[in-house]
Amino acid sequence: MNLEDHWGDIIGKARASANVSAEDAAATAGLSVDEFSALEETGRFARRPNFQALGGKLGLHAVKLDTVANGWLPQKRDLRLWRELRQITTAGTGFKVNCYLIWDEVTLEAALFDTGFEAQPIFDLIAGNKLQLKHLFITHTHADHVAALDPIRQKFPKAKLHSSAKSAPVDQRNRANDFIHLGSLRITNRDTPGHAEDGVTYVIGNWPDDAPSVAVVGDAIFAGSMGGARQLADLAKQKIRDQIFSLPPETLICPGHGPVTTVGEEKANNPFFV
Repeated sequence: MNLEDHWGDIIGKARASANVSAEDAAATAGLSVDEFSALEETGRFARRPNFQALGGKLGLHAVKLDTVANGWLPQKRDLRLWRELRQITTAGTGFKVNCYLIWDEVTLEAALFDTGFEAQPIFDLIAGNKLQLKHLFITHTHADHVAALDPIRQKFPKAKLHSSAKSAPVDQRNRANDFIHLGSLRITNRDTPGHAEDGVTYVIGNWPDDAPSVAVVGDAIFAGSMGGARQLADLAKQKIRDQIFSLPPETLICPGHGPVTTVGEEKANNPFFV
């Protein structure tokens, strides 16, 4: 699976957050405005930009930026290590979104994290494994992450909904000290606003065979990038540092778009963190 953001996307997000004009960024990078615009659009460049100067201007780590530009990808991971964890990717118009289904292998109690665009792949997994959907966790309420919410709730009306949306009924809102059991699995939440006002990360632990914890992060952070936050970029980055990068380095990060990664890989390679 390719990265959610190519090199030009990363530059564009950082430039928007830093309120730097294309003309100013192009001059800093040693490119013409046309060359710089093409770089942001495609992620490719005919002339090598000045990574050091551009990274400094936009608040990006120049070496990590160069690493991503040269084709870095997170190590491919076999999700079978976590036994009952599935990534479900569905397509909208022009982009794809991930949701995640987990379950306890003894009780067959299941939890879904976001819904993606289509309910049927989720229904098929639940039916094929004879699962009981007990919980539905929402990382944030942007449309692509909740597009299939209605049909899922209609089919599983007893599944408990969890979110940090201010508009959610009180009994559905995440609380800081929530500690939810799914068979032997344990689920907690961490507040990660920035990309979305109601952004939240769910951490799943106590996997069989001591597999590392899993963090379902929504669009807070991607492999090699992060969700667009514009004026709230500083808040978004601080929440990632405090709530996600504080987890053990082997923690699996399951983002809303793009491939899975780990806390250790993002600390080492994500150019948004200097």
